[in-house]
Formats: sequence, C-alpha cells, structure tokens
Amino acid sequence: MLLAFDTATPYVSVALHDGDEVVAEVRSQERMRHGEQLAPLIARVLEETGLVRQDLTALAVGTGPGPFTGLRVGLVTARTLSLVLEVPAYGVCTLDAIALEAAEGLGYTSELVVATDARRKEVYLAAYDERGTRVSGPVVDRPDSVATDLPVAGEGALLYPGAFARPVAPTLPSAGWLARAVVEERVELTDPEPRYLRRPDAAVPGERKRVS
Repeated sequence: MLLAFDTATPYVSVALHDGDEVVAEVRSQERMRHGEQLAPLIARVLEETGLVRQDLTALAVGTGPGPFTGLRVGLVTARTLSLVLEVPAYGVCTLDAIALEAAEGLGYTSELVVATDARRKEVYLAAYDERGTRVSGPVVDRPDSVATDLPVAGEGALLYPGAFARPVAPTLPSAGWLARAVVEERVELTDPEPRYLRRPDAAVPGERKRVS
C-alpha cells in the first residue's frame, strides 16, 4: 500500500494506492496551512480505507519545485514516516505528476508545458512530450520569458494568461497521479529532497560590523 502526498503548492493533496488503483484521495480546503493539514489528511485516507500506518509499504512525496515552507512539511513527514515504518520513500517532481494527468487529458496528442506559481511574479516551468515525459526544466523564470503557444497545465496558466494562452487541466497536483506515476514507473524517482530552484528567503545573519 503506497501513501502519496504533495505539499509543493498552496493546497495539500494525499492519496492511497493499493498497487492496482487509487483507493482514496483528498485535498485540503484551505490555502497555505500545510503543517496543520497534512497529518489530519493522512489520518483521513487511512480511516476511509480501514488501514493503519503499519499497513503502508511505501511512500511517495512531491519534491517541488515549490515554496520552502510547504515543501519542508511534506518532505520531513515523508522522511520521518519512512524511518519509523521502515519503508522506502520516493521523491517525484511535482510538475511531472501534473504533466502525466494533463497528457492523458489531451489524449497523448500534444506536447505540453507545466507552469506553477513561484510567487514574485515568476513561475516554475518544465516542458513535456506527448506522453508527459519531461524533456526540459524545471526552471524558475518570468512568464513573459517562457511564454508558449503549447497547452499549459498548472496554476501558472491561469495567473498569467498573456504568456500562456492555452490553459488545460489540471491546475493543481494530484497525489493520486503522483502515486500512479510511482507504481507505473512513469517518472524519475529520487530521494525525498527538495527542488527549491531558488534560495530560501531566510538568511543567516552576517558578521556584525565593528563600531569605530
């Protein structure tokens, strides 16, 4: 039983996959409250399926790119559960999971792009072939610098319609698709380490200057 979750966007998504299909999936209702919502959502999908944490055999977590705080919540949770339950934890680029769902929605007929909100009037972006396999990226850039006529999934397409004129579903990552990506071996699997692409805003204070 695979538990998958993603905290790389303003909403938390959690799902369970039994090896054949997704058996439970939930998404948070509130934005930007990753720390308060992830654990209850994990408990909810386990309760819905009548399982306990000891029934889990593997974990999958979205590695971003995304904001520092949200990513940290998901990745720390994945590493902690992996250690406690003695099960493997796999990292998946969040944009890859979005791309797989978008590719299926397009009938595997078109190349596509995934763009998510990076704040600061920028987007996280990667390009994919018709099957949803990543061919370049991810990068962080201004929308006008990466504008495209290809179909664009992700929240960035809605935030910057001038740069991305062909928005397609989904807007947010699905933990169910993240789980499918792992089970079906359709994405690169990594250690559960963050893809920040940008240094955190917080910085270690420099050495104090002497007062002369």
